[in-house]
Amino acid sequence: MKTQVSLTFDDVAVKLTWEEWQLLDPAQKDLYRDVMLENYSNLVSVGYQVSKPDALSRLERGEPPWSIEDKIHTRTFSGADSPAAKE
Repeated sequence: MKTQVSLTFDDVAVKLTWEEWQLLDPAQKDLYRDVMLENYSNLVSVGYQVSKPDALSRLERGEPPWSIEDKIHTRTFSGADSPAAKE
């Protein structure tokens, strides 16, 4: 018998950096919002029980999926000083 593994929202979420988000045109941002909300809705419909991520709440309000603090954090760790860049 196979063991079933539960999916989480992170398993189906498409994560974009702040810089990647800036490259999307409005139609692409709308599509991203729709797909992310549909993925969350589908998980909830099969019993996934967790509060809605902040990024999804922002998308529903027509805002970018990041707060200002998230954007600053992304910029801080995505440049030459990032841990990955030092490897």
